[in-house]
Amino acid sequence: MSAYLSTFQARGRVLLQYREAALAGVVTQLFWGGIRIMIYEAFYRSSSAAQPMSYAQTVTYLWLIQAMLLLVPWRVDPEAAASIRDGSVAYEMVRPADLYWYWFSRGLAQRVLPVLMRAAPIFIIAMPFFGMQAPVSAAAALAWVASIGAAALLSCAITMLATISLLWSVAGDGVSRLLATLASLLSGSVVPLPFYPDWAQPVLNALPFRGLMDIPFRVYTGDVTLGQWLPLLGHQLIWTAVLVLIGRWLLARGLRRLVVQGG
Repeated sequence: MSAYLSTFQARGRVLLQYREAALAGVVTQLFWGGIRIMIYEAFYRSSSAAQPMSYAQTVTYLWLIQAMLLLVPWRVDPEAAASIRDGSVAYEMVRPADLYWYWFSRGLAQRVLPVLMRAAPIFIIAMPFFGMQAPVSAAAALAWVASIGAAALLSCAITMLATISLLWSVAGDGVSRLLATLASLLSGSVVPLPFYPDWAQPVLNALPFRGLMDIPFRVYTGDVTLGQWLPLLGHQLIWTAVLVLIGRWLLARGLRRLVVQGG
């Protein structure tokens, strides 16, 4: 365990150096957050039908999307991808550590640290000036933190599948981009999931992607009660465990067929 913690810390120190990139990301997310809120404000003003969330909850949900956008598994670890392509993964295979968990700990740092660097400034600005609300209660805040932690683990488990797919492909960009598109559409980062049609809700609820954003965000806004939260946390953790098991099985199969430098 200490080896993977050290890997997480080492990767985190590298990522903390990109403070200018984080600042640029904050400005970008504030800009797009403002545009999206204006769109939804026009929607609420022009419709008299009952909506699945209140306007205040929707605004908060939208700001949470902007703050936590990097939880979506946009791309694989570029260094892990490069090691597979150039054959240096052979050196990683002889390390006294499990390759899956080595890559997983690097990926977890890649999810957590950039999110923290962007989220804190967005919260500080959006809460007093742009209509973002605080969690509905202290208990909801704690449940949200737990769900965000589960979302980070789930995101890494999904990303690992894309990384492992590189063992069967030349470039692997297609799998990574398809995965990012699916995760964006089905996690709630494009349109909050409660706004999808009723016939789509059972499918969305069954898939793992809602655990990336929709579950923690609806806990935060109070759209999901604390009584409903524990089964949803279980949904996140069970899908994470299933995807980890699938990933480890695929990695074992992929490494058996891996050829480095012709032999």
